[in-house]
This record gives sequence, structure tokens and C-alpha cells, in this order.
Amino acid sequence: MRHAKWLPLAAALAMLATWFVQSRPDPARPALWQVDGPHGARGWLFGTIHALPHRAAWHDGTVDAALAASDHLVVEVAALNDDAATARSFAALAHTPGLPPLDARVPPALRPALAKAMAKAGRGPQDFTDTETWAVALILAQADDTSGDTGNGIDRALLHAYTKPVVELEGASTQLSVFDRLPEPAQRDLLNAVLAGSHEDGDMAEAWRRGDMATIANQTRRGMLAVPSLRMALYTARNQRWAAMIEAMMRQGQHPFVAVGAAHMAGDSGLPALLAAHGWRVRRVQ
Repeated sequence: MRHAKWLPLAAALAMLATWFVQSRPDPARPALWQVDGPHGARGWLFGTIHALPHRAAWHDGTVDAALAASDHLVVEVAALNDDAATARSFAALAHTPGLPPLDARVPPALRPALAKAMAKAGRGPQDFTDTETWAVALILAQADDTSGDTGNGIDRALLHAYTKPVVELEGASTQLSVFDRLPEPAQRDLLNAVLAGSHEDGDMAEAWRRGDMATIANQTRRGMLAVPSLRMALYTARNQRWAAMIEAMMRQGQHPFVAVGAAHMAGDSGLPALLAAHGWRVRRVQ
């Protein structure tokens, strides 16, 4: 019993050590490319991740030098913290009266998974009577998302720290409209992919930290992005539009630091490959 008085102190020190380890940012070296063109045209492509389980130490000399040399930050959505505006955009697009019952919109084999996903989201069939299928897919995917905390997302960190002009490639409303314009069969493919558990998995965070673009490229060929119509609408066509916008900025003499989801940098349809195919000199610098 002589040492009992030390037990609370030992427990406190153990808790402090655990907190220290958990609060330290994870080391990260995400992928970064430099893009050069005629007459001093230059920009950068930086693969981000929208959520992480822990904070990441992604700043280093290479990234910071590129940020300092840039004159615009280019992101997918600039108003990431405006949840109310995003909710309004979602509500304006997501509802249509007279839709079929939700269980009629999925194959019989996936109806148990639908019931489980709705229960996890705290929803029932009555909550989705007028909800379009793409919107159901996003609601259920968000409820099942285990990728981490969006507060640790790199796009949010950049928006918080960057003091120069910010340009958005889409904005929340335009991004949601991409889903809303999908034909109903493609919307059902999207929902089926969510219910089958084939959306993005936890390997993405580790691949992002390592700058492992081969693994990230493999992710872009799985699940919903393995469905040709979804791949074209959600990935390939968006990358093509973004590449054209980035080219226009550089031709106008701007030096953009483009920070979008790392998946959009991967493979033959990724932004580095698209810009290189258009004659820009693209080299990976991290």
C-alpha cells in the first residue's frame, strides 16, 4: 500500500503520454507537381485529401516554396465551412415528388444492405419518399464514412492559411449538380456501389501521406468509378473541365497552386497527364 498514492500520478502521466502521441501530426509527403509553359507560365498541382483521422504534417520546404511563389489558390469548393449554404443547395436539388419507393430502386439482393445503411443513418424509408436516388446515396455514404475528420482535411487547412486570392473550380452547388444530372440508371448504380461497400476505403489516407499515386490510381478504378457512366461524369469529364480552366489561368499569366483531391491527379485521366498531353511540361517535385 506504500506506493498507492503514486498510482493517480502514474495514470495521469500515462494519459498525458497517450494524448501527446495522438496529438502529434502524422508525417506526410503528398504528391506535388510543377507545371511550366511558354513565356514563364508556371503552376503547381497538389493532391489533397478531404478528411483524415489525425492531423498531418504536410508542410515542408517544397510545398511552402510553391505556395509562396503562387498567386492564386485553386480549389474544388472555396466555401467549405459554409455548411448552411451547402445544405440549401442540396435541398434545392435533392427532392422530386412521385418517386418510386426506395426499396424498389435497388436490386432485391441489396435490400438488406439498404435497411442496414438506413438504420446506421438513423433514417427510414419514409424519410426518402421524395429524395432522388443520388441524394440517398450521398446521405447513406456520409453516415458510413470512416475516412476521418473533415477538420483535418488539407483543403480546409490551405483555405485557412492562404492569404492570396482563392478561385474555385466548381463550388458546392455545381458539384452537387453533377450528381443531380446523372440519369436514373446511373444514380442507381451509385446507390448500389454505396450499399455494396465499394466506396473509398481507409487505404486512401495512407497512400496520400506517402504520395503513393499508384495506389490512389487503383482506387479510381474501383467501386462506383468502375461504372463507365459514373467514371465519365464524376471523374473524367470533371478533370477535363478543370484542366481547361487551369490552362486558361496560366495562359493569362497567373501562377496557380491547384489543390484538389489526390484522386484527380491519378492515372491517364488525372490533371498532370491531361496537362502534359496538351503540351505543358509537368514534373513531379514531391
